[in-house]
Amino acid sequence: MKLTYKIEEVINNYSEEKSFSGSILVQNEEVTYKNGLGYANLSEKLPVTSCTRFGMASGSKIFTSIAICQLVERGLLSFNTYLRDCLDINFPNFHSEITIHHLLTHTSGIPDYFDEEIMEDFEELWRNVPMYSIQSPHDFLPMFQNGEMKFEPGSKFSYSNSGFIILGLIVEQITGMKFPEYIRKHIFDVCDMSDSGYFRMDQLPERTALGYIDQDNEGACKTNIYSVPIIGGPDGGAFTTVLDLTKFWDGLLNRKILNDELTNKLLHPHVQDGQDIYHGYGVWILKRDDDIIKYFIFGFDPGVRLHSSFNTKTKTQTHILSNIEQSLYPIVTGIDKLFS
Repeated sequence: MKLTYKIEEVINNYSEEKSFSGSILVQNEEVTYKNGLGYANLSEKLPVTSCTRFGMASGSKIFTSIAICQLVERGLLSFNTYLRDCLDINFPNFHSEITIHHLLTHTSGIPDYFDEEIMEDFEELWRNVPMYSIQSPHDFLPMFQNGEMKFEPGSKFSYSNSGFIILGLIVEQITGMKFPEYIRKHIFDVCDMSDSGYFRMDQLPERTALGYIDQDNEGACKTNIYSVPIIGGPDGGAFTTVLDLTKFWDGLLNRKILNDELTNKLLHPHVQDGQDIYHGYGVWILKRDDDIIKYFIFGFDPGVRLHSSFNTKTKTQTHILSNIEQSLYPIVTGIDKLFS
């Protein structure tokens, strides 16, 4: 059976409670499969296509990491630079020896504004802080700036959204550019990712899927416009397409956006997070017996799901974007098995 049919079979056998809604692209030298399923806009019955833009949630942390690496490449920063020496913002309870490396690897120990170890509902954040008030990295500061450290820097791994907010603030201070503008100019434009950007939730451009969250008692879906910040930033919230994700991985792996040394640094397994899973700078790494199998990014917000990967053995890219709350794991593992 041709691989394209096998991929189709994996998707058709998807056994979650809801039918898959989103866009999928699988590509290597031998096969290209792309398809859109479900609706980008339920009320208008607008179908999903390969050109539909979706939210990336935390998957876009890799852009923040690349921005920092670009500043290192330009000699404006180093991975050993202390936070206290590169940002003119006071964090009264933070450890004095937090470095850029700690922030990039989620080992800084700073308090997280959304601590996934103890919090489950991202929407809870906006009950006290209106989501429409979060329009820049600085707007997040009151949510964690005066918090207490969780542990000594470098002593353990703990996923931190706040760490990436700080990294975005560093990008803004050093470059004098707004974070979304920096990413557009130095990553999206360089990779020809013309459909990607940090769009306002109340000003979404054409071909952008609305994110849908849990149904109400009458079975009607509601969008996520009141469930996520009004505009994304350093910790997540960019929009992209499966086609642009292919351009991104091509640009990264072909050293278009970072030189060889910094690309290798970004993709190095710096810290372990569970069996076979490691974290680089903004990227996850599957590693078995000292052998790197794949690089991947993923993200989930209310009404947003993303998984995007590059298999180092088969040179296969797999990109899955969805606009409803469903697990992508069955499709991801099913496709991975086809190319193992």
